[in-house]
Amino acid sequence: MKMKNKRNVHGIFSDTQVNTGRQRELDLAKAMAILCLAPIHCIIECTPEEGLISGIPYLFDTIIGGPLSAPMYMFAMGIGMAYSRKHTWQSHAKRGLMILAAGYLLNLCRSTLPCLIAYALTGNAEKYLTQLPYLTFMNDIFQFAGLAMLVMAFFIWLRLPEWEMLAIGIIASLTASAIGTVDMENPVLNVLLGYLIGTEDAAGLVCSDFPLLHWMIVPIIGYLFGGCLRHVRDKRRFYRMVSPVCAILAVAWFARGIYYGLGMFGEGQNCYYHISTPDVTASLLAAVAMLGGYYAISDRIPAFLLRFASEVSRNISKIYFIHWVLIGLIIRLALSVVRGTQELPVGLTVLLGAAISALAVAAAHGWSIWQRGCQKRETA
Repeated sequence: MKMKNKRNVHGIFSDTQVNTGRQRELDLAKAMAILCLAPIHCIIECTPEEGLISGIPYLFDTIIGGPLSAPMYMFAMGIGMAYSRKHTWQSHAKRGLMILAAGYLLNLCRSTLPCLIAYALTGNAEKYLTQLPYLTFMNDIFQFAGLAMLVMAFFIWLRLPEWEMLAIGIIASLTASAIGTVDMENPVLNVLLGYLIGTEDAAGLVCSDFPLLHWMIVPIIGYLFGGCLRHVRDKRRFYRMVSPVCAILAVAWFARGIYYGLGMFGEGQNCYYHISTPDVTASLLAAVAMLGGYYAISDRIPAFLLRFASEVSRNISKIYFIHWVLIGLIIRLALSVVRGTQELPVGLTVLLGAAISALAVAAAHGWSIWQRGCQKRETA
């Protein structure tokens, strides 16, 4: 009885799962996150390092492409697991293995093959072959997502209570933050260990993006948040209660970090990729705040835009894969070989990113239509 009373805070929650199906605010959040990625990555690829510390490049690289991007993707992934129609450890494990395999295929398509073709055309081994083994096996968001989903599948198989999942995530984050960035003085060990904790060699050539222990807390809390959201009977009141508080705390932390150059807003990419517990907490607060904002505007958005956001949300992995392949071909291969440099003016870079994003969305839509056609033929 006490648990029921606690759950029904101000009549917002239900003891049964009443909020199922697609969540409009989640579709909008995922759509906005993925549509911004191509301009973000184009800015990073086409702007010299010293140009990323101010102005529009700083906005795209450090703020939009930092705490407002990948954490939302990971958070949404956790929510999606809680809402999955096939909520078994087997289905999550299978999905995790598929994403992991897609990550290595993506490394081949966006890095390995363009570099090999560029080397064949130019003969410049120092530029195109030096980091090739690392670029082929590096960990990125797909590798993290695949491993994280496997970990969640293991938790579900063990039937761990939610508080134990949360405790493991917190301990992992605190431990990784305490260890910081390490150098095993061996490129192979740096790549392998980099899947778990932050690594980087002395020359800065081999480093780890999104190590599991640093970021696992995000999909875990997303999963718990999704489980909570399924019991919300009044989403408007729920978001009005939690999102403003989250927004105030996140903005205060971001403003402090940006002004003083602290934490994930400091110098170098590892301050973000090897994120600390306070910064990951602020990023989670921002994600909840943004979901509340998206829910607030969802009633005012035309139906066709909501359908578009839903389609983009369903195709988020395909769009991510395709946009990186296009960047690999257009920027890392064509621009690099033809012009001898990847650098472009900021305005042109943003336009290129927008064009790549549009192409990726269209290609992913066609891919989905083809998949549905294959499935119909198989069942016919």
